[in-house]
Amino acid sequence: MNVRRRHISGIAVAAAATLGLGTLTACSSDSSAAGDTDKFDVVASFYPMQFLAEQIGGEHVNVTTLTEPGQEPHDLELSARQTAQLGESDAVLYLKSLQPAVDEAIDQSGVKTKIDAATLTTLEDHGDVEHDHGGEEEESSEEEEHALDPHIWLDPVKYSEVAEGVGAAFEKADPDHAADYKKNTAALVEKLGALNTSFEEGLKDTDTKVFFTNHAAFGYLAERYGLTQEAISGLDPESEPSPARIKELQEEAKADGVTTVFYETLVSDKTAKTLAKDAGLKTDVLDPLEGITDKSKGEDYFQVMEANLKALETALGGK
Repeated sequence: MNVRRRHISGIAVAAAATLGLGTLTACSSDSSAAGDTDKFDVVASFYPMQFLAEQIGGEHVNVTTLTEPGQEPHDLELSARQTAQLGESDAVLYLKSLQPAVDEAIDQSGVKTKIDAATLTTLEDHGDVEHDHGGEEEESSEEEEHALDPHIWLDPVKYSEVAEGVGAAFEKADPDHAADYKKNTAALVEKLGALNTSFEEGLKDTDTKVFFTNHAAFGYLAERYGLTQEAISGLDPESEPSPARIKELQEEAKADGVTTVFYETLVSDKTAKTLAKDAGLKTDVLDPLEGITDKSKGEDYFQVMEANLKALETALGGK
């Protein structure tokens, strides 16, 4: 067993101690390959799943992620090595529908414990980002019917529900360490509860409830805290908005007192900055937390979510 460990800050160490984890196991895809250690080997599809596996598994797991830091997860294609890792792992943790290549590989793998986060909470259809326009509604309705929003981790309450399900799955798959998994899950759920409270208090009294984003990743967050997300693109961050959509957003910015267009770190900010310039708006980062890089405003899920809260409070005119 040769598990590499990444450097973690004092804050991360403190968080680990709070959760009773001791140390955080290696998590990048160049860490000890699944099946090569005497720990519970978990393959996570991308960062939000990786974070859950690390926090809940603690010292008992070796976590390997399929999505490299800085890699946009939606269009991930797996290498032969990564596909082989899946077959050698003790468990795989993923979010069905977010990464089609991962879904296919998991379906074909012989992994005994397959944990689909989409089954651990309720996914919702947040609709098309563009308003319906007459005949277009009927034409697009069939497609929209299946467009369930996968971005559940951006709602601390839904993420907590997933955490509880993952914890239960770990307990069943690795019963020798069930007590620790249960304890770690409870600690994580408590921290997510505190994060939810921070968002509730920070966003309950604001000048406006409308915010603009680069792609429609924040539907659950907006719904949870009484906000309205208006996305330039749809659920796919690479989709291009129509000229009519850009004009619609410019008009809405004036009507709803929008001050800021949010963009993100893993996809191009060109359209967001162009819209902001044309409409006389500011720009800032609202991180969909699909991966942690050196551009992220924090080193883990909690730090980046706290940065997101501060950005929203500023943009919406929080009291």
